[in-house]
Amino acid sequence: MRRLPPRLLVTFAGLLMVLPTAAAASARGDDRPDRPGQPLKVLTYNIHHGAGTDGVLDLERIAKVIENSGADLVGLQEVDKHWSQRSNWVDQPAWLAARLKMHYAYAANLDLPPLKPGEPRRQYGTAVLSKSPIKDFENTLLPLYPTGEQRGLSVAAIKIRGVYLRFANTHLTSNNNAERLEQAKKVVELLDDSKLPTFVVGDLNARPNAPEIATLTKVWRDTWADVGTGPGYSSPTENPAARIDYLLHTRQKIEPLSSAVITTNGSDHLPVVATYNLR
Repeated sequence: MRRLPPRLLVTFAGLLMVLPTAAAASARGDDRPDRPGQPLKVLTYNIHHGAGTDGVLDLERIAKVIENSGADLVGLQEVDKHWSQRSNWVDQPAWLAARLKMHYAYAANLDLPPLKPGEPRRQYGTAVLSKSPIKDFENTLLPLYPTGEQRGLSVAAIKIRGVYLRFANTHLTSNNNAERLEQAKKVVELLDDSKLPTFVVGDLNARPNAPEIATLTKVWRDTWADVGTGPGYSSPTENPAARIDYLLHTRQKIEPLSSAVITTNGSDHLPVVATYNLR
């Protein structure tokens, strides 16, 4: 499998749109040739900054889950970038991209100054990993209530298997139903004006019968409802009882084939993976 030379990766990195709340970069990765008809694997995973249910901080464990899944596109939530001692001040999206030889883009929904002058800013948010180059990337902050935590919707533009698509990744609020519903409506507003095939993935912090999920599934198909088997519970890890992590997709050009919840103790959520045909 051919590897991209470093000078091309630098070129791809320069193509990414960088906003105050979003940073994008490219690691050395696999740029596989377009192969129409080949299945596409997509994964969503709230990684809890790499801390597992055993209390151990272990990014390698997270990387192995992603690697073993065979995912081509990955949406990660609760990702630290030089955030604090809890994650050893590591740039987690860059570390994972380098370890997995994938391209990446990062969206900082929380962006704080360093503790000491000259150190990197402390950031917390979401990340996209892709085996194909990320052509464009943008993060938009979602509605925020006074007692809430800032959330965002990051959108990557990617050409894979000859198809241009949008890959949207989000993490909706956990503690306010009204705020979460407003966030879901904003996601629809931001994404519903395009005819491009689209994935919307993430930790949505709501069960399938919630109004905010209904708001989203009026526009996009719920992959698990289409092809998943069983309840699809992804939280909490040790005794899953709720389906709150989702893979959604547009009807055009995306055909879901299968979906599964992966068992691992790497986070307080379980990852969800699905296989699709791009038509």
